Amino acid sequence: MEFDVLSIVQMIGGLALFIYGMTTMGKGLERAAGSKLEKTLEKMTGNVFTALIMGMVVTMVIQSSSATTVMVVGFVNAGIMTLKQSVGVILGANIGTTVTAQILRLSGGDGSGNLFMDLLKPKNLAYIIVLVGVIIMMLAKKRRTRDIADIFTGFGILFIGMAVMEGAVAPLADLPQFADLFAAISNPVLGVVVGAGVTAIIQSSSASVGILQALSTTGAITYSAAIPIILGQNIGTCITAFLSSLGGSKNARRTAMVHFYFNLIGSIAFLVAIYAVQYAVGFSFWENPIDKGGIANFHTLFNVTCTLLFLPFTGLLVKLARWSVPTGETQEDPLAKLEPRFLTTPALALDQAQRCIADMGEAAKSNFHLAVDPMFGGSAASEEIFREHEAFLDRAEVEIGRYLTTMHNVRSVDQRRQSAEMMHSLSDFEKIGDYAQNIFDRADEFRQAGLSFSATAMNELHTMTDAVSEVLDMTVEAYVTQSVSLARSVEPLEEVVDTMKEQLKSRHIERLGEGGCTMQTGIHFLDIVHDLEKISDHCSNIAIYTIQLVEGAEEFDTHAYAKAEFKSGPQFESKLKFYQNKYLSRLNDAAQA
Repeated sequence: MEFDVLSIVQMIGGLALFIYGMTTMGKGLERAAGSKLEKTLEKMTGNVFTALIMGMVVTMVIQSSSATTVMVVGFVNAGIMTLKQSVGVILGANIGTTVTAQILRLSGGDGSGNLFMDLLKPKNLAYIIVLVGVIIMMLAKKRRTRDIADIFTGFGILFIGMAVMEGAVAPLADLPQFADLFAAISNPVLGVVVGAGVTAIIQSSSASVGILQALSTTGAITYSAAIPIILGQNIGTCITAFLSSLGGSKNARRTAMVHFYFNLIGSIAFLVAIYAVQYAVGFSFWENPIDKGGIANFHTLFNVTCTLLFLPFTGLLVKLARWSVPTGETQEDPLAKLEPRFLTTPALALDQAQRCIADMGEAAKSNFHLAVDPMFGGSAASEEIFREHEAFLDRAEVEIGRYLTTMHNVRSVDQRRQSAEMMHSLSDFEKIGDYAQNIFDRADEFRQAGLSFSATAMNELHTMTDAVSEVLDMTVEAYVTQSVSLARSVEPLEEVVDTMKEQLKSRHIERLGEGGCTMQTGIHFLDIVHDLEKISDHCSNIAIYTIQLVEGAEEFDTHAYAKAEFKSGPQFESKLKFYQNKYLSRLNDAAQA
């Protein structure tokens, strides 16, 4: 048997099956675990030890340290994990990734002659596992069952691909050029470069180690050739995190650098130590052929040893990463929380979208105060800050809406309802910003024209803005905390704001008739009153959406819900009387002043 073009085709095909099987199994395991996997990873990173354990467990489950690291980069970029917390997860991921190589070592061995025992060997059992997976897939009606089918088929295809690669490279054992090639790679620097290069190209250290394990079945690869390659493979796997962090925040890029420094420094330290011992004492096995078990064991030894060595120095990794990616003057984008990596995990994607919508509420509230406070003796408004907030609100409405509509795997009824509520709320927060802009622009025109309201009109406006300010504060806090009791306080105050609007219009008409104000100032007065009342209306909408979501309403209908359900309760009447006494009495006092 010769190593020819057909052998190369078979080897590439086997590698493709191997990578496809590993990816399919990992995704199936990840989906089967659901959002709990990511949510647990997010929460259990309080200290470096729990973070290490979670990084290790998650990587064992999804069979990819690259996937775990990319997930961590996403968490850091979204602001739900700090750079310091990410270090422990990355250390754990490097241990977890060694499981794949340890599993693959099981596929070796010749037939025993016993049919039952031979069937239990992974390379033969793989075909039965794939068959089981296909049968489950054909019979599956639920998505979760299909995920289990993916786990079975992926696991089987993984070993089939490994067997195909081993069969394709078997003729290389008889080629002296192949042995010479790996004798040349015994040069430590060249070996590291080859290992890093191959891993960077296929973007998977597990696949790269799998290729090396397949080649080791020829008996032509020695420990001296394999060790530098394995060290290089650990460096090359960092390319995935680098690519993932491009375009992300500074801390996202720093997280990728932590992964890189861990593997680079660890590889250099291991290389120096091993070759120092080899030069001084010598290893008896140095020129012996390495098998799949030897490769798996050294891969595990390297990652476990480096992790234990780096545990006391996690702060140093963080400092190196910060030094590599220094703090710039550019401001982080608040919409960076909308991580594309989370789109396949609706629970995380919805959490991030809700945080961004809460940011919209804070921006709208800030602009409201920038617009109204200067009218009553507050500090002069910063137009630059106001325009920045308004631009953010406009952009956020579009980007959050797009993010919510591109989520995958939204199966839960609660998640669909939450997404619908968010689509409503983000639109209302953006409209609040628009009305705040109307007030800002009108107040600015009013000041530039040298106009002023009468003392009575100023007192009336001040009372109404205070009421709307309280409505807005309660609405934003209720949305952020998902507080039903707080949201229920919004509608009674909104009713009072509606009453205030009607009273102020009537009083304005009386002042016009009595010559107490001019038509020019009156137009500005009525416009501001109108905008204030509209802000209150949108606050009411958001509060009712919040109540409906928490209480489990099937459809979002603000008008029917507010009238038929909410206003009929005794709490509404009690709150309504409270706010009538608080604000309508102030209006009466303003009229008598």
